[in-house]
Amino acid sequence: MIKIYTDGSCLNNPGNGGWAAIINQNGEVKEISGSVKDTTNNKMELMAPIMALKQIKQNDQIEIYTDSQYVRLGITEWVHKWIKNNWQTSKKEPVKNKELWIQLYELTNQFEIKWIWVKAHAGNALNEEVDLLAKKAAELN
Repeated sequence: MIKIYTDGSCLNNPGNGGWAAIINQNGEVKEISGSVKDTTNNKMELMAPIMALKQIKQNDQIEIYTDSQYVRLGITEWVHKWIKNNWQTSKKEPVKNKELWIQLYELTNQFEIKWIWVKAHAGNALNEEVDLLAKKAAELN
């Protein structure tokens, strides 16, 4: 079982952003993070699981913990409707961050993933840690 905690941060929204993930693969823990100039919080929230999944080489069961309902609901529910509607929302508007959603969708199809929402800033130690990593990454710009 692989457990991944992800988070994104944006100092101003839009503004300088950071993403981070903590990957626990059979007891081996790896932290990854990155920063982007002139971005949005939602883009950083999406980048975190994308970059984490790119680190996974074997097909193992994965749990991804996120405090972003945008990411969790987007990848488990909304994406199927967007694809069916040619990447348009129910309001017939283009889906924002389409390129990132496509990347995440393609990566998730390679694995068996359970998406778990955790409440932000509620005392979950790994969620707090990944939040700090994302904020530190955003400050690097």
